Amino acid sequence: MKKLLKFTPILVFAILLSSCSSVRVAADYDREANFNQYKTFAFFKPGIDKAEISDIDKRRILRAIEAELMAKGMTKSENPDMLVSIFTKSNQRVDVYNNAWGAGAWGWGGFNRWGWGWGPGFGWGAGLGGNNVSTTTEGVLFIDLVDAKEKELIWQGSGTGYLVTRNVDKKEARIKEFVSKTMEQYPPASK
Repeated sequence: MKKLLKFTPILVFAILLSSCSSVRVAADYDREANFNQYKTFAFFKPGIDKAEISDIDKRRILRAIEAELMAKGMTKSENPDMLVSIFTKSNQRVDVYNNAWGAGAWGWGGFNRWGWGWGPGFGWGAGLGGNNVSTTTEGVLFIDLVDAKEKELIWQGSGTGYLVTRNVDKKEARIKEFVSKTMEQYPPASK
């Protein structure tokens, strides 16, 4: 039991760290669309211009989408079958973590500071406690694929996850991860 309690904080930290790096994806599509007919694409500038992100990040996203579509056998065209648009959304997320832990008779307890604290059972326990508040930005990237002739949305994918803003290399890698994970859902599986 003591060994389990000793490694619990490390395990919790590892889970939190790994959850920060994942991108959650979702996709929706028109069941009537024949995705085999779409061989060419172009970017829909009026839609992309409305995305509320920097022009540098827009270019990063568009390059990543272009690479993904070309890897799927599509080509960029002046007269496309499909138009690609994006939009983004971000939310500030505030997490409050209670870090009370200790090594007393029952192992858990503590005041809201470093020092000695009471365990929930019998006896004294050394405790590290308190609340940590963490603010992170969670972003959503939406990728819309529109039938160029009908001007109808045929597929929409979204990637949701934490954003990286301070390191340019990490930011670029994170954008590629958002796009790649989202575009894994395209084209939808055949009926």
